[in-house]
Amino acid sequence: MASQALFAALEIGLFSHLAAGPRTVDELIGVSGVAPNRLRTLLHALVGLGLIVADEHGYGNAPASDRYLVRGAPGDFGEYFRLQIAQQIYPALLHLGAGLQGTGSAFGTFTDLLSRPYEARIFTSAQHAGSLTAARALAERVPMEHARTLLDVGGGSGAFAITLCGRNPRLRATVLDFAAVTEVAREYRDAAGLASRIALLGGDAVHTPWPPDQDIVLMSYLLSAIGDGEIDVALAKAYACLRPGGLLVVHDFMLDDDEAGPALAALWFLQYIAYRSDGVSFSARSLAARLVDAGFAASDGEALIPEITKVILARKAAA
Repeated sequence: MASQALFAALEIGLFSHLAAGPRTVDELIGVSGVAPNRLRTLLHALVGLGLIVADEHGYGNAPASDRYLVRGAPGDFGEYFRLQIAQQIYPALLHLGAGLQGTGSAFGTFTDLLSRPYEARIFTSAQHAGSLTAARALAERVPMEHARTLLDVGGGSGAFAITLCGRNPRLRATVLDFAAVTEVAREYRDAAGLASRIALLGGDAVHTPWPPDQDIVLMSYLLSAIGDGEIDVALAKAYACLRPGGLLVVHDFMLDDDEAGPALAALWFLQYIAYRSDGVSFSARSLAARLVDAGFAASDGEALIPEITKVILARKAAA
């Protein structure tokens, strides 16, 4: 119920309506077009959840809502929740029981979902909003001073490639993702003025050939989204396409080494079971072992999004 209250508020742009300061119920009725009885009921729920606050001046955003839920704010995650979470992941989780039993799924695979232009646009636009902050944080972690080529596998909107190219003027990138996804990425790339430095390659990360001679391969949220057997395929392809001494950067949901949490990372792994039967969860330690088996020298996992994701840097041996 709390999730649906958030989604409903985002759909009517409530937090953005409150960005300039508190407003009365009558003012909010005017800008939202929602009937008074229904709007008041939503406002009461949002106050109870701590998403908005009420005082003698009316209703206003809580500080976190101002920071993360106002459209266009530097930390805006609102479109991520409104689009991908509300319209795709939340409904998919209704199929979790069938997924656990192996008797059904929300949809066949990500290939199935992201081959549909409408669904690909929702997913990719939302992921762009959700990835920009993580991309900026990752840019501070990855040693790129000597890098000239980057392959972003399953790169979605290109948020990571755009951010890394923005930080490194000599870097050129290729974003590999499903064709319907790269059509959306094209818009973000062109808007960033990076059409000459970021190439788009439509295809499947597991089956499409990867361009060779890369200094860096980035996999963000890729390994958690593919099947157990496909993980080793992706790691082998990364090793093959990297130059000697090249760097593989893995950013993904990861459990703690004792696999007792964190809860948010474990829940993100679980949601994949609603739409694929071969998904697996992994810790930074277990993934690092698979990287070593693939020929890499792997670092320990370091948290990027606290309690949710970690980063492992894995180096291919120099010639």
